Amino acid sequence: MVDALNLTLKQNSTLVKARADLESSRGLVIQTRAVALPTISASGNIQRESPSLIQSFTTPNNNTGPGILSPRDNWNTSIQIVQNIYQGGRTLAAIRAAKLQKEQSIFVYQSAVADALLATRVAYFDVLVGEQQITVNEASVALLNRELEDQQRRFDAGTVPRFNVLQAEVALANARPPLINARNQYRIAKNNLCNLLGFNLPRNVWEDIPLNLTDKLDARPYETKLPEAIAQALERRTELKALERTEGLQRENIINAKAGYKPTVQAFAGWDWVSSQFSGPNTKTEYDGWVIGGRLNWNIFDGMLTYGKVVQAKADLAHAKADVEDRARQIELEVRTDYSSFINAREVLESQQKVQEEAEEALRLAKARTDAGTGTQLDVLNAETQLTQARTTQVQALHDYDVARARFERAIGQDMQPKPEP
Repeated sequence: MVDALNLTLKQNSTLVKARADLESSRGLVIQTRAVALPTISASGNIQRESPSLIQSFTTPNNNTGPGILSPRDNWNTSIQIVQNIYQGGRTLAAIRAAKLQKEQSIFVYQSAVADALLATRVAYFDVLVGEQQITVNEASVALLNRELEDQQRRFDAGTVPRFNVLQAEVALANARPPLINARNQYRIAKNNLCNLLGFNLPRNVWEDIPLNLTDKLDARPYETKLPEAIAQALERRTELKALERTEGLQRENIINAKAGYKPTVQAFAGWDWVSSQFSGPNTKTEYDGWVIGGRLNWNIFDGMLTYGKVVQAKADLAHAKADVEDRARQIELEVRTDYSSFINAREVLESQQKVQEEAEEALRLAKARTDAGTGTQLDVLNAETQLTQARTTQVQALHDYDVARARFERAIGQDMQPKPEP
């Protein structure tokens, strides 16, 4: 089981996509946090003008011709750092939102992991029960085949009528379809498990998959009380925690929307390189120097755009609150349902503890009575059928118990990560 769970964590296609989504959300967190960090930008511009656009003028000391000209080539380059000083609360909201988004993405990934591990556990138990059902039905066919051979020998010896042989043949024929169905279910269960483990099966493997499991169905005791289970589920379930982070993000969206009512203040500093605006005998061709300043922007009226954003953000918050409350009720219902299923599976398993022994003893007594002449062949066939049913019910009860326990552990948010073998 541990190896199967480890392979699920490594190769399961759902978890591979979940890890990609987790990485994508990390990029979104970085984008959200970017509003609080300074930006550095560089810009440049160069242009050449037609000779007819060149302007000239003379100085008082030179009236004979043009003294100063506007240059034909103009260029400018600058590098600037800009820091948002105040954005109406957007900066702090972005920092808090980035943290909430990070936590939310982790909880979503953990939920995907828990679901994948549960699916693997259930598929693993399905393979085990399929294998056991084949064993039970093969034993039933072998038992009825021996009964047919015994009745045939007796018929040949003239001690029983042909009717006994026909009854044995019918009983044997009726036992073969369950065996065929058990083998089919076993093949399907192994295919399903291999799919969850992320195996790419060779195309030439089409009849049966060579997959051997080392664990067996067991009935390890598991005790818990429903009120404690519900409290544990509400505290641990990552789906609920993810929705709570969504509610927190909607609160930050309200702050971000209301920031449209307030001014924004930026500070900037940089260094500029520009070409001279004039060309003459005593002028420089380029100039450079530092630039520092601030910007203030305030939308006095934006056509009620901000108001619409605030209304939408408040509605989204109300929706997020309702999602949290609804999810909490669903989790409680899930815990109650899985708890009831677990109790039912445990009671069925306990009721079957001695049934198989009793059925085996009933078959032994039926055969003894038949050999002594006080019983009939029908008693033996009925006892064999009841023994097969008892074995089948026992195996199915073990499977249902293990599956119910796994589903209940998932419902209460118990850690389903594989543990190392002692």
